[in-house]
Amino acid sequence: MQLQEFDFFAAEQGAGKQVAGVDEVGRGPLVGSVVAAAVILDPARPIAGLADSKALSEKKRLALYAQICDRALAWCVASASPAEIDELNILHATMLAMQRAVAGLGVAPDFALIDGNRCPPLPCPSEAVVKGDARVPAISAASIIAKVVRDQEMTDLHRLHPDYGFAQHKGYPTPAHLAALRRLGPLPEHRRSFRPVRELLQPGD
Repeated sequence: MQLQEFDFFAAEQGAGKQVAGVDEVGRGPLVGSVVAAAVILDPARPIAGLADSKALSEKKRLALYAQICDRALAWCVASASPAEIDELNILHATMLAMQRAVAGLGVAPDFALIDGNRCPPLPCPSEAVVKGDARVPAISAASIIAKVVRDQEMTDLHRLHPDYGFAQHKGYPTPAHLAALRRLGPLPEHRRSFRPVRELLQPGD
């Protein structure tokens, strides 16, 4: 991330403008929704320890999740379903989930900083920030919110279908998940457009 991006972020906050950080979780799994979150932090209520959600322990993520929900000026989590992923493809479904997250904010952002290298169409100006989840606090907060929510989705699915091991691999194509898929077959929650699932489907599925 270049210096002027940090300077712009600081200037926007200093000018009293609302900057939303946006991130997603769940592009790679074979099952479940892709989940996006948008967060507008409150400069008057800072949160220590914000970082890329993947770099945090589950205990730390949950603690930060509670603080973000309590202290942020606004936050929203949204998703795109497996059916939407299959219809649109994972990239466009991710952009849709991000759009929904920003649209659901209780405070309209003046600007949005998006983790990654591209931005969805939004009603406000936006900028993509490569590795933003490790560099921009609002994006870090969004990554934490999205991961906690999606991990809970996988935990809930595990309770319904414990033989697939979703609580452990969170739907990613691990050897254990692939073995369960071959043994038990795809669930309705599996993404039919993803090759390991598609190859196991019967005609008409």
